[in-house]
Amino acid sequence: MKHNRWELARLISGQICIQASMAGMRMAAPLLALKQGYGPLAVGFLMAFFALTQVFLAIPAGRYADRHGLRRPVGWAVLLASIGAGLAVVFPVFPVLCLSALMTGGATGAAAIALQRQAGRMATSPTELKTVFSWVSLGPSISNVLGPVLAGLLIDYSAPLLGFEVGHAVGFQVAFLMLAALPLIAWIWIRHTPDPAHEAEPANQGPRKVFDLLREPMMRRLLIVNWLLSSCWDVHTFVVPVLGHERDLSASAIGTLLGVFAVSATLVRL
Repeated sequence: MKHNRWELARLISGQICIQASMAGMRMAAPLLALKQGYGPLAVGFLMAFFALTQVFLAIPAGRYADRHGLRRPVGWAVLLASIGAGLAVVFPVFPVLCLSALMTGGATGAAAIALQRQAGRMATSPTELKTVFSWVSLGPSISNVLGPVLAGLLIDYSAPLLGFEVGHAVGFQVAFLMLAALPLIAWIWIRHTPDPAHEAEPANQGPRKVFDLLREPMMRRLLIVNWLLSSCWDVHTFVVPVLGHERDLSASAIGTLLGVFAVSATLVRL
């Protein structure tokens, strides 16, 4: 595993950059929608779009990663995430924000599948596998600190530097531009990562289906627990911008609140 440590660090760094792009969008896009006069219901639909494409892309993305390895799936994900966030720079209006949510959410899910597949194939024993995924689990937590905090700071402080008042749409556009650049940084980290040799399946093993996993009682329980915990996190991510906007908190304060919440998740994983 020693010779793979640098490769694992690059994978985690790439995962952080891609997921931070989506995490920042999940904070900035709802705030902009609220400032444009949209209510909590519309913002709730906007937030749901970040997960919608992941529901339908998860299984196809896994199969695509099995066929093509790491770089091609991540390359497409980087392109999709950058274009999605970039559209919000040019057209910062609600329908485009919904499209950006679909694109950045789907890209993040697809990239995570390919990256975690690659990380798992680096391990050579069950003990190493646990160690690898313990480190990989830090990526989403760190990205949920990095994305909202950076986006909030740019929203509040970039507009005055450019001659506009605090809260002007230009601040959001600058934040979206930064979020569009993060996936490109991820590609710099990942593009030279070699794919491990493909392991042939045993000849006596019949075809396996994705839904065969649901026959395992422990897998069903794990999915239910994961669903409940993820739902709690998503509700928190939705409620904080809404309540923060109602109480006239700044974007940087809202981003910091979301970041502090994610810091605790990071510390638990250490």
